[in-house]
Amino acid sequence: MKIWVDADACPGVIREILFRASARTGVHLTLVANQPLRVPPSTLIDTLLAKAGFDEADAEIVRRIEPGDLVITADIPLAAEVIEKGGSALSPRGEFYSAENIRGRLNMRDFMDTLRASGVDTGGPPPLGQKERKAFGDQLDRFLARR
Repeated sequence: MKIWVDADACPGVIREILFRASARTGVHLTLVANQPLRVPPSTLIDTLLAKAGFDEADAEIVRRIEPGDLVITADIPLAAEVIEKGGSALSPRGEFYSAENIRGRLNMRDFMDTLRASGVDTGGPPPLGQKERKAFGDQLDRFLARR
């Protein structure tokens, strides 16, 4: 099992949690991004530089994941593809995407995109707070303990 991170939009505090979890559990961690990233020196942590372009990092993750892998992403379409390939997807806010909830999340995402395209200001997600960081860490720990 590996952990893949959609790293272009992953908050630094979440990456730090992942670095510590990798060191603690021995699970291999790969951060995928369109730009070079700094990571701590470790044989368990690496980066993968995807081609520049829209969704190239997502496509690279989908090409490489295997059933049982975990992907950290806030990108709902990417999460849907991960689930289709037998992987698991966890948002940086600590919410697991699943076969049961992904369709509803995709529908809501599409609805919000339609609103934004018609000029409605839908705002964005609230800042990542301590509650979300704790939820992420707790979900990650539970996932890794089951593996």
